[in-house]
Amino acid sequence: MELSDSVTHKNGRQRKPAVPQGDMSDGNRVRNTTPDLEEEGEALLRGSDTENNGQPSVQPGIRGELGNVSLLLFLYVLQGIPLGLAGSIPLILQSKNVSYKDQAFFSFVFWPFSLKLLWAPLVDALYLTWFGRRKSWLVPTQYLLGLFMLYLSVTVDTLLKSDEGQGPDVITLTAVFFMLAFLAATQDIAVDGWALTMLSRENVGYASTCNSVGQTAGYFLGNVLFLALESADFCNKYLRAEPKETGIVTLSDFLFFWGVVFLVSTTLVAIMKKENARGQHGRKKVREETQSVMETYKLLLSIIKMPAVFTFCSLLLTAKMGFSAADAVTGLKLVEAGVPKEQLALLAVPMVPLQVLLPLIISKYTAGPRPLDVFYKAFPFRLLIGLGYAVLVWWTPSLKQEGGFPLYYYTIVLFSYALHQVALYSMYVACMAFHAKVSDPVIGGTYMTLLNTVTNLGGNWPSTLALWMVDPLTSKECQGAAGQKCGSPEETGLCVKEGGVCVTSLDGYYVESVVCVLIGLTWWVWLGNRMRRLQDQSPAAWRCRIGQ
Repeated sequence: MELSDSVTHKNGRQRKPAVPQGDMSDGNRVRNTTPDLEEEGEALLRGSDTENNGQPSVQPGIRGELGNVSLLLFLYVLQGIPLGLAGSIPLILQSKNVSYKDQAFFSFVFWPFSLKLLWAPLVDALYLTWFGRRKSWLVPTQYLLGLFMLYLSVTVDTLLKSDEGQGPDVITLTAVFFMLAFLAATQDIAVDGWALTMLSRENVGYASTCNSVGQTAGYFLGNVLFLALESADFCNKYLRAEPKETGIVTLSDFLFFWGVVFLVSTTLVAIMKKENARGQHGRKKVREETQSVMETYKLLLSIIKMPAVFTFCSLLLTAKMGFSAADAVTGLKLVEAGVPKEQLALLAVPMVPLQVLLPLIISKYTAGPRPLDVFYKAFPFRLLIGLGYAVLVWWTPSLKQEGGFPLYYYTIVLFSYALHQVALYSMYVACMAFHAKVSDPVIGGTYMTLLNTVTNLGGNWPSTLALWMVDPLTSKECQGAAGQKCGSPEETGLCVKEGGVCVTSLDGYYVESVVCVLIGLTWWVWLGNRMRRLQDQSPAAWRCRIGQ
């Protein structure tokens, strides 16, 4: 159940671990790792601790780079805003009774972060030297993000408007938000690369902290906070003395405000922040070594061709089929059953401490030689939680009261969500640990990013398919109008016109839930052990023979 993408990252964007020096962030930059260049890089790093006159420089610590850290944090916050807004649109669409095929179509918005490896080498290799390697992409992408937001602020009410016989313009919404996600992913590539050179060697570890905290904060602003302030019920209940028919902010107001923030802040960065040849406090900046675009793509292809990697990628692409109905459809079904969308979003807030603690706890069990054993053991429990979600959706309408839902209902939802997070994080941390274990250290950044990309895609395509199949698997009957059917929107309209009403006789969500669990159990029995046996492969099976 996707109550908040800041937790499960349905959009494919997953939090990155701390970036080691000399590696690349999230695989967006590919370093040349020949011995001569490594020695040269080490010499540069040693030289960065001295001034030109040979005297040791003063170690600034984090206090000397608070400006750079603050800038990185702000850039990651900006990155999270469009992602949070994109995550709120499906809930808004669901409240307007769009079809699940429309929801499936909109779910392509969440794909760019999973596919950014395809164009990351271009961002790394093509730039204007006089303007700056990272600013050459950061500035135009953020300007475009601001302009798209301003465009949406004028048109979004029309696009979401649901007239009689005509619903929201899902195609245009998908196209615009897909571009927002694409631009945010491109901005992420540029910011990740800039972080490694903007900060000094001893402070570069703060880059991943800025990434995690900033993007989570931005997502919270664009999703949870927006949905709460946009809701008239929430504002009237908690924030107003006199009730009104609308929330404190509208989607168009929110988009306009952040569009202006993007344009103003990008202008300031373009003018005031320089990519100098020297780092802060007179330090030499470590030279960024890159391969050509074609060399990078050839390297990725050579990794995929390795038998062990190919098998592992095939398993990653199919492992999450059993969870697709629970992860992609449950939250929308709860909104359809009458649960306020802002309440679902706010339920993610108490989960934050759990999300912080879970990786720390689980990593103790995945640090050994067989991290995928944890993945294998958590798999059936996550499948059972999916069935529990189906029961929760079935039970929800019977608990609805005149004033909403009772407190114990939200307690049950929160508890089930916490159980889901335990199973999800167990599998996620296990996968990331195995990626780190098998990645060839010579090309570790590219290697790990490829595996992470495949992992994300393995969650994206089943979710899209699950949304797409809900309507075809649903059976409806027209009651009160003889001879009419409800198999399509047109037939539903005729049924209503003749004085009838369409009643769901079989909800495709329940069919999907059972089918997905059966598929998941089949995968666990037949392919789960095969994934575990990959841990028995020799280290040589995972080493990439470049040039062969």
